[in-house]
Amino acid sequence: MFAVVTAPTVPARCEAESVKLSDLTGRPLTYPEVGATAGPLPPGYRHLRRTRRIGQGRTRFEQAAGDGMRFGMLRGAGVRVEATTPTADVGTEVLVHLGPVAAPCRVVYVVDEPDRRGFAYGTLPGHAVSGEELFMVRYDPGTDAVVAEVVAFSRSATWWSRLGSPVTSLFQRLIAGRYLRGL
Repeated sequence: MFAVVTAPTVPARCEAESVKLSDLTGRPLTYPEVGATAGPLPPGYRHLRRTRRIGQGRTRFEQAAGDGMRFGMLRGAGVRVEATTPTADVGTEVLVHLGPVAAPCRVVYVVDEPDRRGFAYGTLPGHAVSGEELFMVRYDPGTDAVVAEVVAFSRSATWWSRLGSPVTSLFQRLIAGRYLRGL
């Protein structure tokens, strides 16, 4: 009689769990509507648009905008961020760590205007969703208000994010609120 020996079963790991920042170079974005957070959001995605007044005055704007460009909304929300540059620049590759999962992204555009500053990043293969997210700080000289804004469009990109779509959508709304409070 022969005993059959099999290798122990190891749970499959999500690709994003083991991805490294250096692995992102050359990966294509996972959606065709690159830059769409700058205008009308594309159909076929969940849309998110949240704003919050975070202070007043030009000094507050400059401070919040500077922090925002150093991924401050994410870090302020308690999210661990790895990036290929210290500030958001077009082409900067980013790993956003949400617990044990790393979400790979790339900065697709930057806004650097006197009264608006921010950036948008898009998803790369290995991310649970496909889409784009904009992090913006605005200053209104008329009211002296400083406003933080998050705009996003996304849809599930993995079987497990499709299965958990209601939870994923709720989580995205909750984390957007934390981003706005993070500055």
